[in-house]
Amino acid sequence: AVVSTQSTGGRNMTLFHFGNCFALAYFPYLIVYKNSKLSEYSSFWPCVKAGGVYLLTQLCKMIILATFFPTYEVPLGKIDLHGELMKGAVELFDLIGLFVIISQQIGRGDLKILVAGVGWAMAELISMRLLPLWVGARGIEFSWKYIQLSFEANISLAHHIIMAMLIWMWTRNNIEKSVLPLIISLLLLCSSKQTLLELLGTLFHFSSFGILSINVMVTLLVGLVATHLYINLCIHDNSWGNPKYL
Repeated sequence: AVVSTQSTGGRNMTLFHFGNCFALAYFPYLIVYKNSKLSEYSSFWPCVKAGGVYLLTQLCKMIILATFFPTYEVPLGKIDLHGELMKGAVELFDLIGLFVIISQQIGRGDLKILVAGVGWAMAELISMRLLPLWVGARGIEFSWKYIQLSFEANISLAHHIIMAMLIWMWTRNNIEKSVLPLIISLLLLCSSKQTLLELLGTLFHFSSFGILSINVMVTLLVGLVATHLYINLCIHDNSWGNPKYL
């Protein structure tokens, strides 16, 4: 009876840990959807289509990496710089995928940004993080790794909305030419951010939470700059609610 009680208690604790991680990872997506124009304009299916573009883009990236950039055995602690650079170059396909979503979406500029960003991030969350959370967070031993995975999901949501915002501004015909180099630089930084973080972790032996902190700071900084550019563009062109500019 004692063994049975302990087993039941352990099972309840693992489910409680999984529930916390799941809520931390997924609820921000639900909050963004319910409290933005996505819910107002019933944009569920456009977000699903954006997720389909994400899956297709990732499939193309895997095929290209497997065909043209084979992996090699690298000694422990060493860096395959050539492989990392090639992987970073292939990450540019994410920008193409987001551009396709934004260019095909009909509606206001802010709605296009949200559909592309939220749809893309949700597809990544389901395909890349749901299984590790389901398998790992229900394990017998508590691990901070899955809390970190949930935080990364929130950062990813902000990251992809920022990328969609930058791409939308890049597509504008009335954007100031002096701002374009900054937008392109931020897009390149966004697309290569994960590769750069992995390189930093290998070179300087940062802990996983150290890398997470750097990720937060970089995403916040890029987000502030991108939001400033976006607001200035909307104010300058008087594009709030004006179909001429959306």
